[in-house]
Amino acid sequence: MKRYTPQEQVDFVIVGSGAAGGIMAKQLSMAGFSVVVLEQGSWGKYGREHEYNKDELLNRNIADEDRLMSNRQTQPNTFRRSADEEAGPGSHSYGCVVGGGTVTYGGSSWRHLPWEFEEASHVGTIAGTGLADWPVTYDELEPYYTQAEWEMGISGLRVDTPLVAPMSKEYPVPPVPMKSSGALFHRAADKLGLTVVPGPLALITQPYMGRAACTNCGVCSGYGCHVKARSSSAVTVIPIAIETGNCEIRAHSYVRKINTNNAGRVTGVTYFNREREEVFQAAKAVVVSANGTETPRLLLMSKSNQFPDGLANSSGVVGRYLMLGNGASASGLMEHPVNDYKGVVSGTAIVDYVPSDSDRGFYGGGRITSRGYQSPISYGLGGLSPSSPRWGQGYKDALRSEAGHKITATSFVTMLPLESNRVDLDPNVVDAWGLPAMRITLKSHEDDMKNIEFFRQKSIEILEAAGAKNIWAPPARDSRGSAHNRGTCRMGNDPNTSVVDRYHRAHDVPNLFVIDGSNLVTGGRNHPTMTIQALAYRAAEHLVSSARNGEV
Repeated sequence: MKRYTPQEQVDFVIVGSGAAGGIMAKQLSMAGFSVVVLEQGSWGKYGREHEYNKDELLNRNIADEDRLMSNRQTQPNTFRRSADEEAGPGSHSYGCVVGGGTVTYGGSSWRHLPWEFEEASHVGTIAGTGLADWPVTYDELEPYYTQAEWEMGISGLRVDTPLVAPMSKEYPVPPVPMKSSGALFHRAADKLGLTVVPGPLALITQPYMGRAACTNCGVCSGYGCHVKARSSSAVTVIPIAIETGNCEIRAHSYVRKINTNNAGRVTGVTYFNREREEVFQAAKAVVVSANGTETPRLLLMSKSNQFPDGLANSSGVVGRYLMLGNGASASGLMEHPVNDYKGVVSGTAIVDYVPSDSDRGFYGGGRITSRGYQSPISYGLGGLSPSSPRWGQGYKDALRSEAGHKITATSFVTMLPLESNRVDLDPNVVDAWGLPAMRITLKSHEDDMKNIEFFRQKSIEILEAAGAKNIWAPPARDSRGSAHNRGTCRMGNDPNTSVVDRYHRAHDVPNLFVIDGSNLVTGGRNHPTMTIQALAYRAAEHLVSSARNGEV
């Protein structure tokens, strides 16, 4: 791998190596630019040429060298429901390894639908929210969706229904095999008159671009894939970036500040290396792809005399309009074994409730997925029906009778962008490097809570129609943090109401680019990764052209 010295001014420093950062690294380095990617996590097992850990117990108490998610002991975050409250310990976590969250996520790769880019025009404004149209359209983004699907490797089936985004090309590999729960979803859908489709997944079902097909090992979401079937940045775009000879990946690089000069341009970044020594890497331009919560935190920590409220934050929008991952679920027991823990985490989806329907009396939509994955230990600790014993012989009997018979319907639903929902810097809590901890303030709009309850009830109906007995469903709960964080540096044409323009250039800083889930104007139906990746390919194309023309 190419090595640069920190004093050597590279063309681009990229902060983060996940869904967007990996793509930006590949596209910029293939174009001939010198690139340094700073990743706060480790290389993970691929960096040391070993399989990822599949041991459940070790995965719960794993060393930093092998850790795939952020460490809340050294990287704490705090949480509160409103600005009037004192924030307490938070539970938010995110991918923290080369490849970011794409290494461990379930792989759901839904496109936004065309009208989701114009949803304010589609459903009208909603009082108290920041619902707005995007500065890009689906037609503009569609070629980049296709590029992302084929270059990353997405399995799926193109279907002809207005409830799924239209595609100009098939998926590169077929969908994952239908599990028992998928067949039961079809049974329920036939009774209820609903539409069932296979979910598009970042999991290849046949050998593709030198990688092996999914083996249906059953130890999936939350773990790295030991055969490289999950189409993470770590095994798709990052190796290509390294092979160009123009890109260096620096793991264990914890960025604390984006530096600027008197002209208001970025000059590079300051980070802590593995030995917690401060290092400054000079760069002609900086791309921030740290995720929807760490990106605003970094911009706010990068304040200066020229940017007293945080870098690129003249609008005051940095950190605001945070959207996390609201959802609902219901579970039940089938008479015969389902064995839904086997195979990939996510399966068949019912899509009839994707649009927001005014007849419901509130804004909201989402997908209901046959998603019953629980590994054996997690099932034993929290997967049994509520009435089952939790100790002794009764507990053992319940495990024998219920394990394998459980079916779960999981809903991924909308969340409205609210200015009051935000990421900022906690004034009282610091991380292991002495930097202000991330503070999350979030309370869902009343329509969001009504929507969660709606999907909770629909999940129960679907399980009943599938033939499940002893059905239970947790009460509707507001989110506290998730992998689907979006919206904290929204894109837009107006510098007074957005952080970056339609090509992801910061309005305030001409050589700073923000490209990740923070740019999403609306949250869609909860699954942002494919849209993040499509936006990254589009942003990279424009950035390469601009840089070659001397416009960066």
